[in-house]
Parts: sequence; structure tokens; C-alpha cells
Amino acid sequence: MRVLLWHVHGSWTTSFVQGRHEYVLPVLPDRGEDGLGRARTWDWPASVVETPPERLADEPFDMVVLQRPHELELAERWLGRRPGRDVPAVYLEHNTPSGQVPDTRHPMAGQCAIPVVHVTGFNELMWDCRPAPTFVVDHGIVDPGHRWTGELPRAAVAVNDPVRRGRFVGTDLVLDLAAAAPVDVFGMRTDLLRREPLPAGSDLRTFDLPQSELHTELAKRCVYVHTPRWTSLGLSLLEAMHLGMPVVAVAATEAYAAVPPSAGMLVTRPAELRIAVRHFLDDRAAAVAAGAAGRRHALEHYGLRAFLARWDRLLEEIAGAVTGARVASRSRLATALRPGTQPPRPRRCAPETSPGRS
Repeated sequence: MRVLLWHVHGSWTTSFVQGRHEYVLPVLPDRGEDGLGRARTWDWPASVVETPPERLADEPFDMVVLQRPHELELAERWLGRRPGRDVPAVYLEHNTPSGQVPDTRHPMAGQCAIPVVHVTGFNELMWDCRPAPTFVVDHGIVDPGHRWTGELPRAAVAVNDPVRRGRFVGTDLVLDLAAAAPVDVFGMRTDLLRREPLPAGSDLRTFDLPQSELHTELAKRCVYVHTPRWTSLGLSLLEAMHLGMPVVAVAATEAYAAVPPSAGMLVTRPAELRIAVRHFLDDRAAAVAAGAAGRRHALEHYGLRAFLARWDRLLEEIAGAVTGARVASRSRLATALRPGTQPPRPRRCAPETSPGRS
């Protein structure tokens, strides 16, 4: 297929574009948020091509993958075709809902031409998408290989914008943890953490590394800590498990499914978080065993091959359904134009049920 999508989430897109399709990314001269084009810090295959908006109307597409509400209007304007009607489309939802959870209505609720694809089962449970069809395609990771050495007796956290995102990503938990164990925080704008008030005796360092160096540096730390209270399942957690790192995670959203008991510890109390981190810092044998179990689980449940296969099945199903609807629509129209026949009735949404999990 030829798939149009925007470069929105670099880590997720890195996995998605490893498939067997051609992936077209809009590119603008300033490479702003609606035209980032190819990634600069990830290794993407040659099947990912950049195309300026003014050329998209002349390009054929088999599928449009929308990821932000305004992309529906953007795609119609740039393509001259409406997603879900003139070209098959899905809406990929990366995030947990905000607002009045669990009553938050999804931007694509109220229609059924464009299915909503969630990256976790928890997100599908919490978003109100009715009557839009919903699917779940769990994350898949490009395997960085087993790199864990644990040579540095420090905890690792990977998060972008921890000050701005605050309690959502558990920034307060990270700062408190730094008083009980040495912590290294990796990600964009983590340097702002050094301006935050820290408990006496805290040991916290920050790093903003290129993607090519991040995995190696993470794997030198003894244990990975996942602190978000209310975000979707962080790909950095799955990457850490692929690296063979033991994991301590806040037991929120999808973490319960991602981290089995053998791979680390899930906690709901700040004191338990500190105790669990100290456990792996002080017991290397336990860290080795948990890291090995976590890697096995991650390869089985969040491997790239299964991820791409699930997406292939879903794209083929949706493209086939839209094509079939077009053929049926043309047939109804031809019948309606015959003398003595009634015009076709407007197509109604299907009942408010989900077709299931992909």
C-alpha cells in the first residue's frame, strides 16, 4: 500500500515504517509540526518518502493514518479527497483521554467512516469513541538487543518535558526518589529539573542524548523506573525491557500488562517505589533475573514482527471494507437511476459496538 501519515510520534513511527508498504510524509520548508518529513535522529528505511503538500493531490494513496484532529481537514485540503469517504483512513490515538474521564468523548466519536485505533487496551476502555469502530494494536519495538550491564548503581528514567508535564508523568516521584537513590533522567528539557527544589542529599543528573546513544547509556544503569500516573504506555519502558533492564513501574494505565511480576515490581505507593528501586540496586542477582524475564516478555508481546502483522491485517481489512462500500454505493446509485426505482437512502452508522481487538 501507499500510506500517508504525518511525522508526529518519532518512536512509534520508527516501528510502523519498518513494514512492507510505502510511507509518504508531508514535508514543509520550515519542517514545522505539520511537515516534519523524515526523522533526523532515527534510522528509517528508503520506503519512507517526503512529499510537499502541493504535490499530494496528484498522488494515489491506499490509506491515510490520522493522528491529530486537525489532520482530517488538512488531509482533505491537501489531497482534494475526504478521508473515510474518498480514501480509506484510520485515526491512530496515542494518548489516554483528558478532561472528565471516563466520560471524555473522542474527537472521532459520532461517526463510523473512520475507525479509531488505540495503542493500548486501557486507552480503548477509557475513551468514549461511540459509534466509531475501535481496534487495539499494541506497541511493537525495533529490538535494540540485550545491552544491559548495570555497571552504574543508579536508576534510569526516560521522559520528555518532565517539568511541564508534572504529575502526569510522575515528576514529583522522580524528585522524591533522588533522595533515596541516585537517579539519571534522560530526555528533552530534563535540564529544567535542576531548577526544582530537591530534598536534602538528593543525587539527580539529567541528560539529553541523541537516539543513537540513548539505549547504550540507559543499559549502563542498574534499574529502569517508570513513573507516569496518567499517560499512554511509554515506549521507553518497552525499550528498557528489550535492553534487559529490571523495571520498577507505577501500577497505572497499561503498566500492569506490560510488566509481569517476573520482570520487576509494580507499585502504587511512593514509599514502595523507593524500596523497590533500592532492592535492585542492592541485589544484582535479582536485577539480572528480572531483566532477562522482562526481555523475554517484551520480545513475545511487543516484538516488531507481530506489531507489523497486526497492522497489515487491519489496514487490509479497512481498505477492503471502504472499497466494498464504494462498489455497493455505485451499484445502489445505478439502480436508483433506473426508471421506476426509489433513490438510495442515506447510509446510517452501524450500531454502537466495537468490531473487536486486532
